[in-house]
Amino acid sequence: MSYQVLARKYRPKSFDTLVGQEHVVRALTHALDNQRLHHAYLFTGTRGVGKTTLSRILAKSFNCVGPDGNGGITATPCGVCEACVAIDAGRFVDYIEMDAASNRGVDEMAQLLEQAIYAPSNARFKVYMIDEVHMLTNHAFNAMLKTLEEPPEHIKFILATTDPQKIPVTVLSRCLQFNLKQMPPGHIVSHLENILGQEQIEFETPALRLLAQGAHGSMRDALSLTDQAIAYAAGKVTLDAVQGMLGALDQSFLVRILDALAEKDGTGLLAVADEMATRSLSYNAALQDLGSLLHRVALAQSVPSAVPDDLPEREDILRLAGLFDAEEIQLFYQIAVHGRNELGLAPDEYAGFSMTLLRMLAFRPGFGPTEARPVGNAAPAATAAARPAASAAPATTARLSAAPQVATTSAPLARPGSAGGVSPARAALEAARAGMKGGTSSTRPPVPAVNAAVAAPVAVTSSVPATRTSPAFDQAPPMDLPDLPPAPPWDDGADMPPVQSGRHEDFAPPAAAQKKTEVLNATADAPMQRGQSADKDPVRPFVLHPIDGLAWDGNWPVLAATLPVRGVAQQLAQQSELMGARREGNTIQLDLQVSVETLLAAGSVDKLIAALSDHFGQTVRINSKLGPVQHTANAAAMADRAERQREAEQSMQDDPFVQKLMREFGATIVPGSVRPI
Repeated sequence: MSYQVLARKYRPKSFDTLVGQEHVVRALTHALDNQRLHHAYLFTGTRGVGKTTLSRILAKSFNCVGPDGNGGITATPCGVCEACVAIDAGRFVDYIEMDAASNRGVDEMAQLLEQAIYAPSNARFKVYMIDEVHMLTNHAFNAMLKTLEEPPEHIKFILATTDPQKIPVTVLSRCLQFNLKQMPPGHIVSHLENILGQEQIEFETPALRLLAQGAHGSMRDALSLTDQAIAYAAGKVTLDAVQGMLGALDQSFLVRILDALAEKDGTGLLAVADEMATRSLSYNAALQDLGSLLHRVALAQSVPSAVPDDLPEREDILRLAGLFDAEEIQLFYQIAVHGRNELGLAPDEYAGFSMTLLRMLAFRPGFGPTEARPVGNAAPAATAAARPAASAAPATTARLSAAPQVATTSAPLARPGSAGGVSPARAALEAARAGMKGGTSSTRPPVPAVNAAVAAPVAVTSSVPATRTSPAFDQAPPMDLPDLPPAPPWDDGADMPPVQSGRHEDFAPPAAAQKKTEVLNATADAPMQRGQSADKDPVRPFVLHPIDGLAWDGNWPVLAATLPVRGVAQQLAQQSELMGARREGNTIQLDLQVSVETLLAAGSVDKLIAALSDHFGQTVRINSKLGPVQHTANAAAMADRAERQREAEQSMQDDPFVQKLMREFGATIVPGSVRPI
C-alpha cells in the first residue's frame, strides 16, 4: 500500500476530532440537534484551518443513515454507513466539490444550476461545496443569486473562501457565515503529539513547538512540516534536526546578545554578529526571533506564569528578566522591530543588524554620551580626572548661585581647547552680543570665568540679568538643560518686575506703544520702489500740495486711500504720486506720476476723474506721466503695516512672561509667528 501523508491520513472525521474550531462546532452541533438547517453555509479562514474538513463532516451529518440504516440528521455521523464511507473516500455521487478557481465562469455556474434541480440519487440532500468561491466572476455570482436564495429543498450549498472581502454582499446576505480561526501553537503541539504517538515515532516537545511556530496557524502546514521532519531525521523528530531543516536560528545567539547588552559589552555584540555571518544565518530571522525572545522576557517580568514550561530557553529567559528593567526590555523590543523594517534600507544586512545592536547599546539608560566610556588605555586617566571634578561641583555651584542678578543654566561637558567649559565659538557669540549696542559698553555683567578642572559638571552663567525674589530659584539644583542660546536681553536700565508665583497673572502687562499718526514724513526714510537706485534717483521729500479755496491739506496719499473707486482706477489712485496741484479758472489741475503704464488703461483715468470731481464738487483734470513714484497711498499702507508688525514683535519681546520663558527654559519666538492685532 502506498504511503499516505499525515494531513490526509489524520483528517478529522467528526466534530469531536476537529481541533481548534470550537466556536464553529458548537453552532453547527446545536443547529443539527434542533433540526434548524440552513440552505447555504460560508466558511472563511486562512489555509489549513479546516474549511474542507468541516464541509465533509457537515455533508455526512446531513446524509448519515446510521449503522442500521434507520438514522436521521445527526451531529455525530456514524462513519460506517454507505454515505459516510463514500464521503470520506471522496466518491459520494451526491456530494459535489467544485474548485471555483478553475470553474469560475458563468457557463460552469449555469451547468451546475441546471443539475441542481434533479433530486439526489442515493442521499437525503445533494450538497454542493464550492471552494475558493471568491474566484467566481461577477456574472457567475449574479447567475447563482436566485438559486442561492431559494434553492430546492434537497439542495445544500457550502461555500469556502480565504478572502471573503471579494464576495458580493448579495451573496454574503444569503449565507450563514462562520469565520475559522488560526490554530494556536498549543493546539498544534497537542495534535502532533497525538499523531506521532499513534505513529510510534520518537519526538522532542521543543521540536514540535518549533514546527508549530513554522506552521503560522495552519494545521495542514504543521502536518506537512512534520512529514518533512520525519524524513529529514530518519524517523526521529529532534530539536537539532528541526532547526537544521527549517534554518531556524539557535537561541543561544540571542541569549548571548542580551547578555552582552546587560554587561554593556559592545565587543561581545559584534562578536555574535560576526559569528552569525560566518555561518550565513539570516539577520532578518535573527531580529524576528530577538523580538520574540524579548517578548518572552517581558512576559517573565510581568506574568511569569505565561512563560511555557517546555521552552528550552526558559531558564535563560527568567535569568534575563532579572538583569533588565521593564523599560529597557520595551526599548530593546521597539528597536528590534524597527531595525527589522529598516534592514532593507541598510547598505547590507550585516550593517543593518550590527547598527540595530549598537543602537540598543547606545540608548540603554546609563550608557549615554555623558558617561565616561573606556577608550583604549586612556580610560583610567579619564575616570580619575572625572572624580575630582565631580567632588568640586557642589562648592563651585554654590559660589555661582550666590552671584546677584544672574540666571544660571546647565552647561555641557568641557570641550578640549575651550576655557572654563565654554567653546571658542560660544565665547565669540557672547562677545558679539555684548557689542551690539553700537560700540558702547554693555551694562550686562560678564560671564565669570570657571576653572577648567571643574568646568564639566558646573553650571555656567548666562548673560541675561534678572532679579529673583523667590527662594526656590536659589535653593533648587542646577537644571540639566542643553546648551541653548541665552534669551534676548532687556533694554539697558529696564528692571524686570518681581516674580511672585511664576503665573502669567503675576506680571504687569507692558504699556502699549503710542500709535504713530503720521506715517509719511518729509525725510529720507520714505520707502523706495523696487529697482530704484539711491545714487541716480535720491528720495524726494514728501510735499503737501494744497489748493487755494479748497478744504484740503494737499495730502494725496490720504485722499487716494479714501476715494470710492474700485479695480484699476483704485490701483491708479493708490500707486500714483502727486507732483503738483493748481487751480485754473473753475478747473482743478492735478499732475500725477505713475510707475506702470498699464494703470493708465482706457477707462481708469476717467473713473478717477469722476470720483475726484464728486469729491471736490468741481471739474478735475489729470495730467499723467510715467516715472518712479515714492510717496503713494500704497507705500503709506506698507509702511504702516511694517510699523505695526515691528511694534507687535517688540511688545512680545518685552513681555515679562515671555522673557521668563526665554531666560529660564531657553524658549524662542518662531520668526513670523507674531501678528499684530
